[in-house]
Amino acid sequence: MCKAYFRYLCDLTLETLKTMRMTEQEAKERCLYHKAEWIDKLHEEHKSLVIVLGHYGNWEWAGPSFTLGTNYQLYVIYRPLTNLYFEKMLTKTRTKFGTRITPVNQTLREMVANRKNVSATAFIADQAASSANSYWTTFLNQDTSVFNGPEKIAVKFNYPVVYMNIKRPKRGFYELTPELLFDNPASTTEGEILESFTKRLEKDIIQDPVIWLWSHRRWKYKRQQLQVRESV
Repeated sequence: MCKAYFRYLCDLTLETLKTMRMTEQEAKERCLYHKAEWIDKLHEEHKSLVIVLGHYGNWEWAGPSFTLGTNYQLYVIYRPLTNLYFEKMLTKTRTKFGTRITPVNQTLREMVANRKNVSATAFIADQAASSANSYWTTFLNQDTSVFNGPEKIAVKFNYPVVYMNIKRPKRGFYELTPELLFDNPASTTEGEILESFTKRLEKDIIQDPVIWLWSHRRWKYKRQQLQVRESV
């Protein structure tokens, strides 16, 4: 599995570079969006969305697939790179087909500013949370911290929460299927949205572990270490 993962990581790198010259038709074919009528209905009802997904499959192609397949204006929350060259390159590829990107430290400000517009805000929510006050759960048999931002924002604005299921039927091709996790986040209990997302992503990883980004150091923070650091 380790060898298969690193072969896939090479593919993923080349696929990301391919985006720079990819046409709109190629984007649709390479990451096929499975149309969901309930998504269109939510848009007609002027309901914005919170989208959650992981570093699973080609998440870079998932953005254009959703943008080109729905009427929603998609905003992707991201962490800017320190390397200015690669930051400029990725910004260009990520916004090529109409998707907009928002630095993570401007998330709430941008969402408040766009509150009157119908939009979808995507969080790649499986990164290592660095705060002891994050939500903690068992993920792939490991004690794991989870960013609570997506849940707090979904509850605050009461935006339906959508999970993006990504499959790779064959090399260089993906399929994107939206799944409604919560249509009324304001009625959920604390941690319920994060637990549901984490278990749903875990299910996908167990089904096809090769296409998850294993090398992003998901468990570099331990609960006790964070508690000690924040108490100092």
